[in-house]
Amino acid sequence: MSEGERAEELIDLVQANDLSGIRLWLAEHRPYEIADELSRMDGGEAIIPFRLLDKDRELEVFEELDPGQQQAILLGLRDAAFREILEEMDPDDRARLIGEAPAKIATRALAGLSLSERKMTAALLGYPENSVGRYMTPETVILHRDLAVGRALEVVRAKGADAETIYTLPVVGDGRRMVGTVTLRDLVVNGDERLIKDIVDVFAPRVRASEPVEDAARLMQEANLVSLPVVDSEDRFLGLLTFDDALEIIEAADTEDMARQSGASPVSDHYVTVGVLRLVAARSVWLMLLIVAATLTVNVMQAFESALEAVTALALFVPMLIGTGGNVGAQSATAIVRALAVGEVRVRDLPSVIWKEARVGLLLGLLLAGLALAIGSLLVGPDVALVVACSVIAVCTWAAVIGSAMPLLARKVGVDPAVVSSPMVTTIVDASGLLIYFSIATVVLGV
Repeated sequence: MSEGERAEELIDLVQANDLSGIRLWLAEHRPYEIADELSRMDGGEAIIPFRLLDKDRELEVFEELDPGQQQAILLGLRDAAFREILEEMDPDDRARLIGEAPAKIATRALAGLSLSERKMTAALLGYPENSVGRYMTPETVILHRDLAVGRALEVVRAKGADAETIYTLPVVGDGRRMVGTVTLRDLVVNGDERLIKDIVDVFAPRVRASEPVEDAARLMQEANLVSLPVVDSEDRFLGLLTFDDALEIIEAADTEDMARQSGASPVSDHYVTVGVLRLVAARSVWLMLLIVAATLTVNVMQAFESALEAVTALALFVPMLIGTGGNVGAQSATAIVRALAVGEVRVRDLPSVIWKEARVGLLLGLLLAGLALAIGSLLVGPDVALVVACSVIAVCTWAAVIGSAMPLLARKVGVDPAVVSSPMVTTIVDASGLLIYFSIATVVLGV
């Protein structure tokens, strides 16, 4: 049975209020599958199957949901169930949920927590919204550098059940200052009498709690880390960023970049449950800005109206020219935004990036100019065809330069590079490409 058929079956069971059928469906599916189906329903529908989950699976399913979906579920729970779920959540997941929740839910959530969990959550909420500190888990097993391996294993057995992860173990010295890390494998394969300080990886990467969480997640991806230690400004250990959170962060960042590259504001909720008006709001602002920017193209056309009247054949190639330039610019911008995201290029690489993309654009222009010259000669004659061919070379080179430079310049001034990618680049290249086209036509044809 396909995913779509399973989703439809659960929705049908909920709408038919078939409680026994819902219980059977829930028993046959994994937590992440259940969470995916719940995310396709509105809060009123999703609360019915959620309440029918076994207690031991309820939290697993809940933690698989996005914060917005979690809020919808919480609103439908009684106080006792509400408090129980929040108390059992991992501190970092709870902090993100409360941080994004409306004040009413956040106040109710904090008030229902035990003192220890409330303090832990409040500490995480004290960090900036998109910082590593907001996403790290403080529930870890910490080893002192002077411990013997045998004693360290005893500590892991005693405290491991309450930790979110034990595969990467932070090693500290006096004052809780970070020394490095050891892995569980390091402890298992070494003799009991060997000291932790003799096997610790002192070069293990670490990040400050105030640093952007996306950068930390990308570091984990690049270095193939299971967990990443988080420290304060004095290098004291605070917690770990775990790989599951890093994956979610990267997925969310990539989704946001894709939305901005298409000229829309990101929408975090599941597409199926997002209303039409919310999608319109997410897309309309950028479209209005782009249509205003597109008036530059109209102004250029008006400025060269006399040239168009003298050689009407020039108008035939306008769509082809601005389309080609826009496509080249979009390709360049997309490549650079992606390279920035994964750390392949930096702002200081701007000169070398522009030089490389200029050569790429030139070669693409030469390749396409040959085709344009052949087609133009057949349709309108060699003179106009020559103008088109020269314009294609110039526009492709210019578009590649603009497409590569804008994301890097945006990063330099603190703007998300994805915001100034494909749609904005295309709009600018359209207007400037026409200016190049008609300028070449004026020189070659004398109009």
